[in-house]
Amino acid sequence: MTRYPAIAPKILELFAERGADPVEVAVLQPADPFLDMAGEDLRRRIFLTESETGQTLCLRPEFTIPVCLDHIASQAGTPRRYSYLGEVFRQRREGEAEFFQAGIEDLGEQNTAEADARSVADAHALLKIALPGRELKITLGDQTIFEAVLAALGLPRGWRMRLARAFGSADMLAAALADLATPPRNTSLAEPVASLVADGDAGRLAAHIAAGMEETGLSPSAGRTPDEIARRLIERAELRSVRLSAEAFDALKAFLAIHVPLADAAGALEKFAAGSGLRLGAALDHFAARAKAISGHGLPVGIIHYDAAFGRPLDYYTGLVFEIAASGSDRPLAGGGRYDRLLTLLGARDKIPGVGFSVWLDRIESLREGGR
Repeated sequence: MTRYPAIAPKILELFAERGADPVEVAVLQPADPFLDMAGEDLRRRIFLTESETGQTLCLRPEFTIPVCLDHIASQAGTPRRYSYLGEVFRQRREGEAEFFQAGIEDLGEQNTAEADARSVADAHALLKIALPGRELKITLGDQTIFEAVLAALGLPRGWRMRLARAFGSADMLAAALADLATPPRNTSLAEPVASLVADGDAGRLAAHIAAGMEETGLSPSAGRTPDEIARRLIERAELRSVRLSAEAFDALKAFLAIHVPLADAAGALEKFAAGSGLRLGAALDHFAARAKAISGHGLPVGIIHYDAAFGRPLDYYTGLVFEIAASGSDRPLAGGGRYDRLLTLLGARDKIPGVGFSVWLDRIESLREGGR
């Protein structure tokens, strides 16, 4: 049995002070929301099982989706703040597969700039309580700004979607940019797949792929679904026809190279947009409002940096993304972000904005015990 973190009582006190209601969610969760929305990195780490009725289930790999599902089921009003402290289960390259996370999910707050700032401030406050005297650093990214740049550059929808999915994975983003600079040559596909891809017939292509997976005994739950495979095959065929101008490609690289203190970030983005002839509009206005709101929480200005290429490997993020690490280390102790589409995708009747963070308590405990 995993040992309950010694710092837990102080964390729960902080959550109470911050007005975040404690919530408990089931350890066994329906797997589909995680497989569809959590991203490829997490999907590979999930422990899957099956119910007696054939429903695909999984051990809880994170808390955001379960908390949102419980909020929808309870039909609770908003704005509402939820806190949690419990175990999650993931296959990991290092560390135990069963470990504790704690965090806050902030649902329904219409002042999204202030809610974003509060999430960063709450995560920082938790780490300062857990690791007194430890120097921290905060890295911010912004999915909305990234997507606004892609749209302003005139990239086709398929490329915007591919690059947006890659945001948060350095390897995926590098591969996508390499393909954008030098589109891969067409690869031969066997029939009838080649014709279905050429026709853009996603439905029939997915059915053909599903039949092939069934014949070979492959489970869609073990990786990408037939619909996802079909969509990506068609998307890749469309992407091969795109040629981005050298000027636009240079502008995209210049944007991704922006890495500045948060206090200078809005100005750096304005300068980039003006120099590249781009209009970032509401995305830039919101970025500036959030930066101002963060400064209002009294966080040490020097520890917060904006990295235009920084994202987190969860597909449901839509705006702010952030991580907090100990100075001298790139291993995150806390991470979070905004997910304004998630609750609608999970079945909420009304649009509910959301932002939250989680902390890795096993990493915090290691630092508290003198590890690195």
